[in-house]
Amino acid sequence: MLRIHILQNLYNLADEATACEVIDSRAFSDFCGVASSNQVPDGDTIGRFRNILVRNGLEQKIFAQVVISLQEKGLLLKKGTIVDSTFIEAPSSTKNKEKQRDPDAHQAKKGNNWHFGYKAHIGVCRYTQQKR
Repeated sequence: MLRIHILQNLYNLADEATACEVIDSRAFSDFCGVASSNQVPDGDTIGRFRNILVRNGLEQKIFAQVVISLQEKGLLLKKGTIVDSTFIEAPSSTKNKEKQRDPDAHQAKKGNNWHFGYKAHIGVCRYTQQKR
């Protein structure tokens, strides 16, 4: 739960969006030690955990400790950008002239919904130049 909370804070995600990203993103699920979508808590559980941390004044203490640990290893913690995908739907029916589905399209699950079609991966990164 703590690793999920750290990702939620770094990427400024809502509770439900955090749960979906942990399920959909291999990097997120690996970081959180999640092997199956059944192991990912729902958005309500994530929100309750976050509220407990905030109410008890633990959120800032935890992030301060994370920053210290990273700095000791020579790393810097910054906010990030998620590269996400969107589905471009394709007809899943075989009721066409060729009697087959599009061979380049695939079936995939995002959240709890199945889609058939293509995935377009989109990411935006803004680089800043630092003077030394």
